[in-house]
Amino acid sequence: MENKAQKMPKVAKVKNKAPAEIQITAEQLLREAKERDLEILPPPPKQKISDPAELADYQLRRRKQFEDNIRKNRTVISNWIKYAQWEESQKEIQRARSIWERALDVDHRNITIWLKYTEMEMRNRQVNHARNLWDRAVTILPRVNQFWYKYTYMEEMLENVPGARAVFERWMEWQPDEQAWQTYINFELRYKEIDRARQIYERFVITHPDVKHWIKYARFEENHGFIHSSRQIYERAIQFFGDEYMDEKLYIAFAKFEENQKEHDRARVIYKYALDHIPKDQTKELYKAYTIHEKKYGDRSGIEEVIVSKRKFQYEQEIAENPTNYDAWFDYIRLVEGEGDLEVTRETYERAIANVPPTKDKEFWRRYIYLWINYAFFEELEAADYERTRQVYKACLELLPHKIFTFSKIWLLFAKFEIRRKNLSAARKLLGASVGMCPRNKLFRGYIDIEIQLREFDRCRKLYEKFLEFGPENCVTWMKFAELETLLGDTDRARAIYELAVGQPRLDMPELLWKGYLDFEISQEEFDNARQLYERLLERTLHVKLWLSYAKFELNQYSEDGTNLSLARRVFERGNESLKGSGEKESRVLLLENWKEFESTHGDETTQAQVNAKMPKRIKKRQKVIDEDGVEQGWEEIFDYIFPEDEAARPNLKLLAAAKNWKKNVVSDGDAGADLAQSEDSGGISLEGRVES
Repeated sequence: MENKAQKMPKVAKVKNKAPAEIQITAEQLLREAKERDLEILPPPPKQKISDPAELADYQLRRRKQFEDNIRKNRTVISNWIKYAQWEESQKEIQRARSIWERALDVDHRNITIWLKYTEMEMRNRQVNHARNLWDRAVTILPRVNQFWYKYTYMEEMLENVPGARAVFERWMEWQPDEQAWQTYINFELRYKEIDRARQIYERFVITHPDVKHWIKYARFEENHGFIHSSRQIYERAIQFFGDEYMDEKLYIAFAKFEENQKEHDRARVIYKYALDHIPKDQTKELYKAYTIHEKKYGDRSGIEEVIVSKRKFQYEQEIAENPTNYDAWFDYIRLVEGEGDLEVTRETYERAIANVPPTKDKEFWRRYIYLWINYAFFEELEAADYERTRQVYKACLELLPHKIFTFSKIWLLFAKFEIRRKNLSAARKLLGASVGMCPRNKLFRGYIDIEIQLREFDRCRKLYEKFLEFGPENCVTWMKFAELETLLGDTDRARAIYELAVGQPRLDMPELLWKGYLDFEISQEEFDNARQLYERLLERTLHVKLWLSYAKFELNQYSEDGTNLSLARRVFERGNESLKGSGEKESRVLLLENWKEFESTHGDETTQAQVNAKMPKRIKKRQKVIDEDGVEQGWEEIFDYIFPEDEAARPNLKLLAAAKNWKKNVVSDGDAGADLAQSEDSGGISLEGRVES
């Protein structure tokens, strides 16, 4: 049929949708188009002008376009610039000049208009016009440095040196920035006018009184060989800035100048003067330069002086940041003491002790108190001012809050100082006040040691009595008191002291006291008394170490008939019986092992067999682990001891031995293994446990 719709062409189906092996990106397509110049448009055809009438017509049309653009918006400066530059291209300089003037009427503060205008005049060699334009520009906009730079450059290129100098002088009246002054100086130097450059520098450093400008001035004189003048400039600069505005850069430059002139003593004096007058926090580079100078040209003492000065500065910084940094104070004082100046050292000590810890916690005072101690030692040993030493100790004791805490060391050092000054009554009075005001163990012991050295034993006895009234539970004090009486040969008094001591209801270390008492009786060869002491002590405790000590004591008592061995063996037997009832298996094992060692050395086969029969067997057991909340955490293995003497344990031993034999002989299979595992979980003793002797 004719009306049948035309068949649409079939679109080929894409059979393979995988990416192509060679991928082409948009960037590659653009680069290829660029290489083939596919995007370059052909230039427009050039208009050729063949006669003056056609040129006049072209100029008329272009001028009309420019004027229309200006009329639409007079403030768009680019339209004026394009218009003037087009007139210049047409060699119509007068018309271009008129356009620039009209543009200046629109915006006379636009820097670009002035620059383009003057550049046009200079290109066309209209020097007077350009000079008049620069005069107008710098008069209207005197703060635009670009005008002055170009004006002076033009005059210099025209070799009008006086004219350029006059322009510079006009510029300097406005006191421009330092670069303008430096440009003027370089201009004079190009024509070898050193005196004129020096005069400019004189005005420059007054107009811009910065340290770096004075240094430039001095280096200018130095570079041109005027050494004396350069030194005078440095000195004038130091006077000019005075003590209020001192800068380390000026002194470093001055010192390096003197160093270059081989005047090392002058440089050293400059460095020292600066370090003494400039604040310490502003002399970091000065210290560094001084150190380098001394390492180069100084002697050993000079180098040490620099290092000491630098360290002082560091310590001053640390102290300023944290006045209670006592470690820094100690280092600082040690450094100052090395210099040997007593007044400076004393002043440093006074500054240090003025920083009292802000809290009443003794921990924060432990380091601080040594400042006072070192101060007192310094006054006594270095300054030899004994009255001042006494005042230091008194001031320290008045400062301490004795009701809260005290330092026994201060009291004792003060007392020993008074003894060295042969003022024994004052020392005793001081120590008596100390034990009365704040009784401490160290104070009592120190006081007693002093009296012992003075051989005042009656005073020692009274002090020990006071000491024991203060702390009757202190076993060391009782022992020291008894040792004193022993040394004096009064054993009865010493024994009485020990008896009083062991009779106290509360002791801090009773085992140490009893041991001292036993050693005392043994040293006096009162073995019966020592044996009675052991028996009395066994009434109080049945510790295994006591039994072992008792047995060792009996063993050490030599006898030809072997009584000591039988007594020691009896002690071991009693100890075994007592520990059997207490249930302390570890202690009992320890006793039996020592007994076995004793019998192996001193016994016969019968006694050794008896002891071996008492030795326990060690077994491994499993028990449940239960935490604090009562929750089971699993099982753990522990070792236990079974003693043959314990009748209740014999059936367990037989059962354990039978189980061990059964495990060796029976061939294990799946059911037997399951039964065995069940018996292990249900029983308290593991069948895998080892029986050890």
